[in-house]
Amino acid sequence: MNVAEPVRAFHLRFGSHDLVDPLKELIEKVLAPKGINHLLLECNTSFVFTSHPEVTGGTLTKQDAREIAAVCKNNGIRLIPLFQCLGHQGWGGAPNSILKAYPEFDETPHVPLDAKWPEIFCRSWCPEHPDVNQLIFELMDELIDAFRADAFHVGMDEVYEIADDNCPRCKGKDRAELFGKAVNDMYSHLVNDRGVEMFMWGDRLNDSEKMGYNKWEGDTFGTHRAIDLIPKDIVIMEWHYEKLDSYPSIGNFIEKGFTVIPACWFKTDAAVDLLKESKRQAQDQRAEDKMPGMIVTSWNNWEKESFERFINMAPNPFGYDEQLEELDELYRTIDVITKKLSNRM
Repeated sequence: MNVAEPVRAFHLRFGSHDLVDPLKELIEKVLAPKGINHLLLECNTSFVFTSHPEVTGGTLTKQDAREIAAVCKNNGIRLIPLFQCLGHQGWGGAPNSILKAYPEFDETPHVPLDAKWPEIFCRSWCPEHPDVNQLIFELMDELIDAFRADAFHVGMDEVYEIADDNCPRCKGKDRAELFGKAVNDMYSHLVNDRGVEMFMWGDRLNDSEKMGYNKWEGDTFGTHRAIDLIPKDIVIMEWHYEKLDSYPSIGNFIEKGFTVIPACWFKTDAAVDLLKESKRQAQDQRAEDKMPGMIVTSWNNWEKESFERFINMAPNPFGYDEQLEELDELYRTIDVITKKLSNRM
């Protein structure tokens, strides 16, 4: 990943034609003025697909995507569409629009549709089904073309349904190899065939036992070994939303040769700590260019009122002035590092 300036990214879920204007206003009046230069737009299946209308699960159109992309470009923001792959194919036992249209892709069709956690967190598609990639790649292509994107985020976080004992294709297979194959299949299409940069979440590549993470921030049943099976030019977004004693995965990704972007949520003290520690680990390895910035995620339901509240909010509505200043100071430090790296080239 070559960056001319530090990555200051923002993530939101979006898939509504009716909210395109509020989103564009948010970009112009909030994100751009606050220095956001990357927008991770998680649209998943909330897009009106023309190649496969049967999987459409929202109202966002190709024209909407073009308008959003134009606003981002005019404001110096790199727009990266996010499409959840492998896992997160619904919530609980309820399938999303892909598995409703193609139930044969379901890794766990035996699980009841009304199943809840802890019986199931969310469904996955089967990475070994011979027809799944063709469908998914065509959906990816449509999103890339609609947003005129030069990068694509494949999700891949919190995958728990893989190599299920009841799956005739995956039963008994190595989870790391299955996960790695899925990543490599996507890489081959996105990077090799389409020429776009590939991003993904990093949690399934973390060894929970070794790193002291829980089963959400790390892997407990074998997928983490895929870290050595996938290309190193995939950009890893590594989320930690609580303040922890340490974040060893940041240094591990850097040591393995990946570029890693730490991801925070709404807890500012945790975000500041994560950014500080990530910067320190990069400096310790003399690899500051491998940790080029940070992304703030948002997981709330964006409605018209949500956009209006953000667009009209006070500068620091939650009273985090001191912590936000510290976060800005850290960003300024990264600015200096990045400029030095740029001058070496």
